Amino acid sequence: MRLSAMGDVAMTVPVLRAFVKQYPEVKITVISRPFFKPFFDGIPNLDFFAFDEKECHKGFAGLLKLFQDVKKLKIDAFADLHNVLRSKIVSLLFALSGKKRATVDKGREGKKELTRAENKVFRQLPTMFERHAKVFQELGFPLNLSNPTFPEKASLSSEILEIIGDKNQKLIGIAPFAQYDSKVYPQDLMQEVIAKLAANKEYKIVLFGGGKKEIEILESFAKPFENVINMAGKIKFQQELQLISKLEVMLSMDSGNAHIAAMLGVKVITLWGATHPYAGFLPFNQTMENALISDRNQYPQLPTSVYGNKIVEGYQDAMRTILPDEIVNKIQSLL
Repeated sequence: MRLSAMGDVAMTVPVLRAFVKQYPEVKITVISRPFFKPFFDGIPNLDFFAFDEKECHKGFAGLLKLFQDVKKLKIDAFADLHNVLRSKIVSLLFALSGKKRATVDKGREGKKELTRAENKVFRQLPTMFERHAKVFQELGFPLNLSNPTFPEKASLSSEILEIIGDKNQKLIGIAPFAQYDSKVYPQDLMQEVIAKLAANKEYKIVLFGGGKKEIEILESFAKPFENVINMAGKIKFQQELQLISKLEVMLSMDSGNAHIAAMLGVKVITLWGATHPYAGFLPFNQTMENALISDRNQYPQLPTSVYGNKIVEGYQDAMRTILPDEIVNKIQSLL
């Protein structure tokens, strides 16, 4: 069970792919929001159970119904990969019915030590993938994540090709937004990155985002360049996943798009502001060399937050220490 958020659900996918490969005799049922179902399409021995927050599974009575519905599937063990009140209740119900259960340890104490201003303990914490794997180990299924498998690259529909064209250009994805401003690279610098990349006509740059405000910004990014395309609001989510799978590289903030690209086996360059990969959210199978981090010499309190939701006075410009040329050079080195 993992209900949200998008990036967190995406981070379960590589672990589950490893599971079904190493334990092909075991069937998995994933409980999550309907929107995330495409993440799990094509994974063998895996069924998806849609969590209906608005009606069927709303409130405590809804969680009881969820338990009863899932129990009918003859579940032997329950893996709580969320560790919130809802999942804890369902986990407890399975325990009371005599089933094995295990809950992810989010490492809150270590994250608090990493992000506090004074007496900071600056060290790498276990990744969320390692934490998820430990849940399955507690249930009797130790996992090896060192030889990952990824889905085959999707075939792009005629609808997508009509938007991006079918020239033999290298596809570069850019997802310039995140939930919190402290994780978003400054717009003027991102425009500079896009302009430098667009100067190479062998590249096709596709921009990802959502919502009216983001779409307007992405349109302004794309307008000056023939080989820069805003995809936000133009294709369905399933098609977006298909397009991301075809990218040569994705440039993303510390956000859901980074984890979506990584779960599809795409190389990901991430930009880090208030947050830091040491908290355990470096995208799957990516290297620290591809995580470009704000200068901690100039901003020694970094990271100031696990999720980027904490505002620290004077740290608004931390991401300006990541230079556009550094980003462009990193992208070109991966290409």
